[in-house]
Amino acid sequence: MQDADNKSAQGDFERAVNLYEATLDDSPRGAEVHYKLALIYDDKLNDPVSALHHFKRYLALSPNGPHAKDVKNSIKRDEITALTALSGDSIITRAEAARLRNENLTLHKQLEDPALSRTALQKLEGKDSKKAGSKKAGQTYVVQSGDTLVSISRKFYKSPKRWKAILEANKKSIRDPKDLTVGQALVIP
Repeated sequence: MQDADNKSAQGDFERAVNLYEATLDDSPRGAEVHYKLALIYDDKLNDPVSALHHFKRYLALSPNGPHAKDVKNSIKRDEITALTALSGDSIITRAEAARLRNENLTLHKQLEDPALSRTALQKLEGKDSKKAGSKKAGQTYVVQSGDTLVSISRKFYKSPKRWKAILEANKKSIRDPKDLTVGQALVIP
């Protein structure tokens, strides 16, 4: 397992995968190996289907383990990613569709009522000024080989969920979120 950790740290992800898989068993240690394999497939090899398998094996072996919450969130995200890749189209969750529908209804009501429109505009202007001030406080990160927005989010925020914030902060310099350029400097909000 130590050899696998070393190979992963060196960027030799295929060899790391082979070494990790050689250590798999149904023990609690096996759950940790499944977690490490899932992270490599998810963050470095951009293979959400394989990541899903290992995330699910982790939960089967260690349902209340130290990474359980992160694993559950990663499973949801990878399921959407896999479905999107298979369908060739964008897929959104029901909850996101409901949230967008409600936001749309609220905005329509605000457009119909001029008093509400002015209040909403003032709130938006206030949010924009707060965002502008917080961007200055961000730090920079230089993209390494194998990095993805998800892996960078995991590195800085200990959660894969903040990748969209990183993308938004760097939308002028990132053409394709799935293809980061090694050596590229990113602002981390």
